[in-house]
Amino acid sequence: MTEDRNGSFGKALLAFTVGAAIGGGLVLLTAPRSGADTRRRMRGMVDDTNDRLHEITEEAENRIKQAVQEGRDLLDEKSDMIKAAIKAGKAAMEAEKGKHGQAS
Repeated sequence: MTEDRNGSFGKALLAFTVGAAIGGGLVLLTAPRSGADTRRRMRGMVDDTNDRLHEITEEAENRIKQAVQEGRDLLDEKSDMIKAAIKAGKAAMEAEKGKHGQAS
């Protein structure tokens, strides 16, 4: 399930980046403005895109950290269960040895 979320997130990030690049190119081609004004607007668009990419990167980092922590928690939980099962198995084996040792 995490793979599906990461895959769709990567696709969304790629689509966003490609869309921003295409949009920026279209603005340059269709803008009836001076070169200085167009460059200023493009810098603003680049800054906005960088800000958005930074937000997306932070969100991805937070999701990854959360997934890693959930994995650790699950591992700890399963490890405790296995340890308890081994302990119970050893106790049952000792009890059976005791029964058979006394019966002899």
